[in-house]
Amino acid sequence: SVQKNLEKFISKILKEKIKCVAAGRTDRGVHAYGQVAHFDCKQNITNTNKFLKSLNHFLYNGGVVINDIKKKNKNFHARYSAKYRIYTYILINRIARPILLKDRAWHIINKLDLKLMKKGSKKLLGTNDFSTFRSSKCNAKSPIKTMEYIKIFSLNGKILIEFKSESFLQHQVRSMVGCLKYLGEKKWTLKKFEKVFRSKKRVFCAPPAPPHGLYLK
Repeated sequence: SVQKNLEKFISKILKEKIKCVAAGRTDRGVHAYGQVAHFDCKQNITNTNKFLKSLNHFLYNGGVVINDIKKKNKNFHARYSAKYRIYTYILINRIARPILLKDRAWHIINKLDLKLMKKGSKKLLGTNDFSTFRSSKCNAKSPIKTMEYIKIFSLNGKILIEFKSESFLQHQVRSMVGCLKYLGEKKWTLKKFEKVFRSKKRVFCAPPAPPHGLYLK
């Protein structure tokens, strides 16, 4: 895992056992632009640039790089200090399969109705019970979450869906995207979409979108 590699190589460089804490745990195959993690160490890292270069040297082959490192006070916590989280999901909606974005976006052949998807997304805004989109393995204390916004827009041949909330349930974003896809393909009506959401039952949810189109931003 990403966490395992981080801990392994930081421990190797600092010659002490290191435990990393991330802002959020992502599913296998999900990407991240803005993942934040912290660790405590006994040593004083005097040259952060040198440390960063050494760490990235070991991490690179595993598909991970660290963009920046900062010294924080002990009150900072990567998970609990987060004010909100933003996820972006990328769709490629055309007949031709993507080459440059292979394993970086969800390819959908059927034409999607963006206006209908935007109407559906508005039903998800505010404070709601998101049990319909919750993984059976989710260990969150409550399914109640507040969705600050959902933006759906087309950019350079891609469809981007952006979600902002303080926190998310396991598989919540991918499940919402799966249901919005059904709505956009007109497999579901807007009434059916809302009924599935209000049911609070996972069994009625559309198949979740694949992880490779999701980005923690």
